[in-house]
Amino acid sequence: MTQHVNEEDVATTGDHDVSPAQDSLERPAPSPRLTGAIVAGFAALAVGVSVLGGDLLNPPASTTDGDYSGETVEMMIPLAEGGGTDTWARFVGAELTEAVPGSPGLAPVNDDGGEGILGTNHFMTSAKSDGTEVLVSTASTVVPYLLELPAVHYDFTELRPILANGTGAVVYARTGAGVRGVEDLVDRDKPLVFGGIAATSLDLTTLLAFDLLSADVEATFGFEGRGPVNLALQRGEVDIDYQTTSFYGPAVEPLVEDGTAVPLFSLGQVDEAGEIVRDPNFPDLPTVVEVYEQLHGEQPDPQVLDTYRAILALTYTYQKALWVPEDTPDEAVELLRSTAEDMGADPKFQKSAAEVLGGYPIDASADLAERIGEAYRVDEDVREDVLELLETDYDITID
Repeated sequence: MTQHVNEEDVATTGDHDVSPAQDSLERPAPSPRLTGAIVAGFAALAVGVSVLGGDLLNPPASTTDGDYSGETVEMMIPLAEGGGTDTWARFVGAELTEAVPGSPGLAPVNDDGGEGILGTNHFMTSAKSDGTEVLVSTASTVVPYLLELPAVHYDFTELRPILANGTGAVVYARTGAGVRGVEDLVDRDKPLVFGGIAATSLDLTTLLAFDLLSADVEATFGFEGRGPVNLALQRGEVDIDYQTTSFYGPAVEPLVEDGTAVPLFSLGQVDEAGEIVRDPNFPDLPTVVEVYEQLHGEQPDPQVLDTYRAILALTYTYQKALWVPEDTPDEAVELLRSTAEDMGADPKFQKSAAEVLGGYPIDASADLAERIGEAYRVDEDVREDVLELLETDYDITID
């Protein structure tokens, strides 16, 4: 059945030394002119309080002087508390605000509606552009943006990045399905069964890898996470899976050690030159491009490769990031970015952050905005290739 993705979704009282009756006898009634002036004066005061009161009670942040003293940075986390993205955001946010001159407070706000879409939409329409509000992005919000789902009302090209952090993934298969190496991905009598969450989720990058390789793989979706997929593979219900770097060790390495699974390739990383390179956490595993060359004896089709490279950068190399509104003052943006850059280079931070960051560095170099901006300006040909794959191979159309 074809799946369609749609959007639903001041008066004061004073104490007197005389009674009211005495006051009325001893004070003459004011003249009409005086009465009018008094009324007009209070009216003007009321308007002034209405217009300026918010600013008087909540003065605009001063974040352009190199000091965040007395400020609080509100962090929009558009996913539920306790998940991987929430854990990452709170850790990075706390470390960053402690390192920023003035050590501002941190106020995380979780809005998990629409799997990240609603919270990101809300940030775009309501966030202050003074350097005190930041947005967390992850693949859950990037893929819907790429696909231009109707519910998406945000545009990452209208935001400014502060820092980014990537991750990686390894594709592995069940040896009981007759897989001993990458050569067993093609020319099969029976397709391998891939266990997925949804084709329009982080799974998309792996599906594109299978497409690039012309692998004999069919997908079944609906799993609630990669943990359940891993268990299904152990039970023989699915044949091929991927796990991100953080979970590869505990979830897959024991299976490799006992011979029930074999690692095939990593999804790779996109380097600063825009080339697909081996994942630094899996240097012994080939990339998708290397596997293609091994299987087919030539380079992949340039357009197919361009599409895979673009999606790989979006979903893995720059998987998580912190953003501020486009109109945020340059001084505030640069202060946050340079602080993040120094923080990421600090050995103490690197040691304490190793587990949360999954072995991938904080990217906050001076050219981050240029590189991530290029990655997020998705070429229309790339988008069309992805939409065609979803419709042709997975019977999913985006309305």
